Amino acid sequence: MTLTVNAAISLKEIDLSDANDIFRTIDSQREYLRKWLPFIDNTKEVTDTRRFIKAMMDTPEKTKEFTFVIHFEGEFAGLIGTKDTDKANKRTEIGYWLSEKFQKKGIITQSARRLMQFLFDELEMNRIQIKCATENFSSKKIPQRLGFCHEGIERDGELLINDKFTDLDLFSMLKRDFNNYK
Repeated sequence: MTLTVNAAISLKEIDLSDANDIFRTIDSQREYLRKWLPFIDNTKEVTDTRRFIKAMMDTPEKTKEFTFVIHFEGEFAGLIGTKDTDKANKRTEIGYWLSEKFQKKGIITQSARRLMQFLFDELEMNRIQIKCATENFSSKKIPQRLGFCHEGIERDGELLINDKFTDLDLFSMLKRDFNNYK
């Protein structure tokens, strides 16, 4: 499945053919990415990336999460997708990361807006949340730009590198708010 964001940006559902691009980006930007992404240090070779993708692809439909490769002008730029989806309560969380060279172009904001449209309109979700480390100011701008409601702080919500916990800002958007915001 591919979701078109605009003429420059598309979201393609991840598959094994994406492993080399993803790993190459992680491997060449470890210092930049590892500050906020704890999985970076566990991604040591392309087989780790393949294993991650295969695990997602082998997940039963009932518990499936959606992960999309972000392409900007035909080039791999990052990932965006869902996590911790609760279909019974029609809620999910969006997570994302972007290669350093594609920062500050509005790619994640536009990609998140398109993913939200897919989640609300096609998957009939009622609530989407985004969690960002309280010190990750660039990431927190995404839900703020998209009109999410800041609900509070999840204390010690994520374990980062060097066994250091970080607090997370919790943002949410309800379907009725999204429909009014569009």
